Amino acid sequence: MSAQPTIHGEVESGFEPVADAFRRNFSQHGEIGAAVAVYAGDRPVVDLWAGHRDRRRTLPWERDTIVPVFSSTKGMAGFVIAALVSRGLLDYEERVATYWPEFAVNGKDAVTVRQLIDHQAGLSGLDTVVRLPQLADLDGLATILATQKPAWRPGTRHGYHAITLGLYQGELVRRVDPARRSLGRFFAEEIAKPLGLDFFIGLPAEQSMDRIATLAATEGMDILRYERDIPMRIGAELFAKRGFSYAALNNPRVGAPARAARREFLEVEMPGSNGVGNARSLAMAYGAAAGRTGALPIDNDVLDRLAAADTADDVPAEDLVLHTKSRYHLGFRKSRGSFSFGSDKRAYGTTGLGGSFGFADPATSLGFGYSMNRLGLAVLDDVRSRNLRAALLRCYP
Repeated sequence: MSAQPTIHGEVESGFEPVADAFRRNFSQHGEIGAAVAVYAGDRPVVDLWAGHRDRRRTLPWERDTIVPVFSSTKGMAGFVIAALVSRGLLDYEERVATYWPEFAVNGKDAVTVRQLIDHQAGLSGLDTVVRLPQLADLDGLATILATQKPAWRPGTRHGYHAITLGLYQGELVRRVDPARRSLGRFFAEEIAKPLGLDFFIGLPAEQSMDRIATLAATEGMDILRYERDIPMRIGAELFAKRGFSYAALNNPRVGAPARAARREFLEVEMPGSNGVGNARSLAMAYGAAAGRTGALPIDNDVLDRLAAADTADDVPAEDLVLHTKSRYHLGFRKSRGSFSFGSDKRAYGTTGLGGSFGFADPATSLGFGYSMNRLGLAVLDDVRSRNLRAALLRCYP
C-alpha cells in the first residue's frame, strides 16, 4: 500500500466518487503523480491533482504541471482534422492523394482520409529508419511517408499506427491549410488558444521544462504489485524485434517512453504521440465537443459524425498491432466490449501509452481527462483510468 497524498483541487457536489477513486489510485495502484478533470460543457465539475512530478517524490505535482500524454495526443489531432473537414478543406471519404498527389504510389492511390485516420492504411510502420532530428524536416519526412508501402491491403484490416498516424496527419494539414501551417501550429492557434488549453504539440521554446513531470517506467516488483493486464504478445514481438508491433513502436527511433520528458523529444511535432499537457486541457477540449459549446472550430454536422453510435466496423475487429479487439472512428477510439467508456456508444476519445486518457460523452455533455507519470503496462485500459471512469459513471445524471 502506498502513502496517501494530499488531494488538491475542487469537486462539484455529486462527483465525489471520482475524488474517492482518485485517492484509491494512490493508495492501491502505485500512482506517483496525477491529475483528473471532468468538464460539463465549459464548466469544471472535477479538477484534481496530487502526488509528485518525479519518481523520487521530491517535487510536488502542481496545478499547472504538464506531462507527456503520448497517444492521448491523437484526440487533439483528430479535432484538427475535424476542423478542416468543417471548413471544407478535407473530406473524410476523399482519397488522400487528392490532397497529396505523391502519396498515390505503392498501392495507396485509393486510400481515403477516413481509412488513414482509422488505422486501416497499413502504414503503421516505416521501412526507412527515422530519427528525432529528421522529424523536424517536414519536407524530407513527407517524401519518406509518401513512398512507404502498406504492410497490408488498405481498407481490409486495421492496426494501430502508434507514431506514424500523426506524421501523416501533419502532412495532410500542411497540404490543405491555406496558411501551410503545421498541425501543431494549427492546433495552437485554432484550438488551444481559443479554449485556453495548456497543451502543446511541439513544445515552444519559451515553455520551461521545470513544470513538466518526469516519467517513471513500471518495473521490478511494481509490475507484480500494480499490473495485471500485461501485453505479453506485444512484449514478445518487441523482444524478438519483428512483427507489426515492433515495426509500429520502434520507428521513428525516438527513445524509451520513460525518457520522453526532455526537450529534444517534445519540441518536434509528432501529433500522434508526443503532446504534452494535462488532464484539465483534455477534459476542456472534450467537454467543448460533448457539450457543443461552440468553442471548437468544428460544426455540429461533423460533431454528429464523431458521436455516431451506429458506425459499422468495415474491417475485422482484431488489431494487427495491439493484438486486441478495438474500434476506431474518424481518428478516435470508440467504446467497445471490455474496453468501455462513457455512458453509451456515442462516446469517443483516445488513450495514451502508460494510462492517460481523454474522451467526450455526448449523451451527458461531459468531457474527461486523466494524466499521470507512472507508466502502466496495459495496452488500452489501465486500471487507474478504469477506476476513474467507473466512478464517473456513478455520477451521471
